[in-house]
Amino acid sequence: MFALFRENVKIASGSIKSQKLRTALTVFIIAIGITALVGILGLVSALENTISSDFSSMGANTFNIQRYEFTAQRSGRGQDKVNPIISYTNVKDFEEQFSYPGSKTSVSFFGTNSAEVKFENKKTDPEVSVLGINEHFINNSGLEIEDGRQLNFFDIDNNNNVCVIGSDLKKAILDDVNPVGKVISVRGNKFTVVGVLKSKGATFGNNQDFRVLIPLQKARSIFTSPNINYAINVKVEKKEMLEGAQDEAIAVFRNIRGLTPLDDNNFGLERSDDLINRVGSITDYLYVASVIISAITIFGSTIALMNIMLVSVTERTREIGVRKALGAKRKTIAQQFLMETLMISQIGGLTGIILGTLMAMGIALGFDLQFGLPWTAIIWAVSVTFIVAIISGLFPAIKASKLDPIESLRYE
Repeated sequence: MFALFRENVKIASGSIKSQKLRTALTVFIIAIGITALVGILGLVSALENTISSDFSSMGANTFNIQRYEFTAQRSGRGQDKVNPIISYTNVKDFEEQFSYPGSKTSVSFFGTNSAEVKFENKKTDPEVSVLGINEHFINNSGLEIEDGRQLNFFDIDNNNNVCVIGSDLKKAILDDVNPVGKVISVRGNKFTVVGVLKSKGATFGNNQDFRVLIPLQKARSIFTSPNINYAINVKVEKKEMLEGAQDEAIAVFRNIRGLTPLDDNNFGLERSDDLINRVGSITDYLYVASVIISAITIFGSTIALMNIMLVSVTERTREIGVRKALGAKRKTIAQQFLMETLMISQIGGLTGIILGTLMAMGIALGFDLQFGLPWTAIIWAVSVTFIVAIISGLFPAIKASKLDPIESLRYE
């Protein structure tokens, strides 16, 4: 049995080597389909990893009060529902009235993403983000301090000129010195650096490490737009306490907004794990779409491989007749052609896996996505190439096995 298998491999290898150009073209066609499958699934996986990591770092025991729900829906009249901004008065009232046991409320707002930061004779391009925060923002957001300390209650309450900076900002202007205790300038205001954040990376070009966190009131004195929208994040000690904290937060904020029992909420509330679940549902659709696109490409590969194997059977008709005349059985002839098809498809599949992985890795690195080896896509690719080989090789193998040896010997 093993000797027959080894002989079939030897014959298939010889046939492949004798038709190098045709084999290379066939391998290329199969590789295109597998590259699409592995590459697209790998990219979707990297996208899911990146977004889920960003949300999961906040933990499963936090929720946000924001202007809109995560998925804002259009009204029946076709006009967007417009919710009032979450004003400073709203957040201060919420801090005073919300007193759920074991909870910590983070308040923040986004000042700008185009600030220029200076240190001595060094300065950045005008692309630094500045956020005004309270003392709970860093912990509630899942951020960690790499060097120094975070902003505390006294910094916020006394409106101190202190700040925490991102790791990339440190590298840009403070890389050759100890940043803690150094004074930087943000829009003409001096701030003493008290801490540096651990790197969070970038998502879709949004660099989370190129930013400055300053006390809330200090930020309000610098950024004086009348329509600043604030963000509220609540963190509880245990996940089991989350439902109760949410119910109380909704009741408190409805009261702050002056809503009656018949009024709908004019604000959004989102849990961090709900966001992760929604991201998962979105990527499920992307997986389906990528599989459909890849399936169409692989279907073309299957037809191409079958066509080439049929041509091979025709060209080797006399060879098949000789083998049958020497005693080869129909089963043996069929196995020889199936083996050749399997070898070509697996070479194409391996090539496609390598190219698809490299493609997904390159694009992921270009967009700062968290790439991981797409094992699911690779397993799919191996399975698909095997199925393609069976489907493509079965009919040519059967056709070859049924050739009449006498007629085959007469074939020119």
